[in-house]
Amino acid sequence: MLRRVTTRNLAVDERRRLCDLALEVGPSAPTLCGDWTVQELVAHLLVRERSPFAVGIAIAPLEGLTESAMRRAEKAGLEAMVKRLRSTRFTAVWLPAVDRIFNTMELFVHHEDIRRAQPSWEPRALTSYEQGQVWGGLKVTGKGLVRPAGVPVTLRRADKDSSTVLVAGDDPVTVTGLPSELTMFVYGRAEHRDLVFDGPAGAVRALKDAALGL
Repeated sequence: MLRRVTTRNLAVDERRRLCDLALEVGPSAPTLCGDWTVQELVAHLLVRERSPFAVGIAIAPLEGLTESAMRRAEKAGLEAMVKRLRSTRFTAVWLPAVDRIFNTMELFVHHEDIRRAQPSWEPRALTSYEQGQVWGGLKVTGKGLVRPAGVPVTLRRADKDSSTVLVAGDDPVTVTGLPSELTMFVYGRAEHRDLVFDGPAGAVRALKDAALGL
């Protein structure tokens, strides 16, 4: 049995876990990122951290540049790409504090994108500290991700007495669950477990039907 190795930086741990899983399932395995395979997802992560053409991720008219950069990265093959992704040397995120801010949610969600696209997946048993890191990131990133629903939204942790308002307003939808599962929902993934929705029926339906995420 593999020994579970953890650090005090979830971005570091998720980078390692994602890389290990990518090699385990192989380049053509599916992900939750639309039609992307594992190879395409790893190429996206490399371009995002290492290429000036990553601007197309945020600026739609330039997305062709990003896609071309991804295709070039893929030519190296999955093993070579994973080897590069494992290290943050000579990137903008080599400082742990920067890596934590820039990558905690990105790497957590994309690790889960690989995990949850595989048959018979089950939620991971994250430590309280890891759930706390995800919760901290979600409170920041989640505000913009649920706006397409057009309804007030509050998230509540199922494991602790803690909540956060993503969109203020009267009669909000309150979604209760573990931070890891709340994150997958807010990032627009259908593969989540054990979430409880409370609030006006129409608002709950609007939130569930909305195109959430990036």
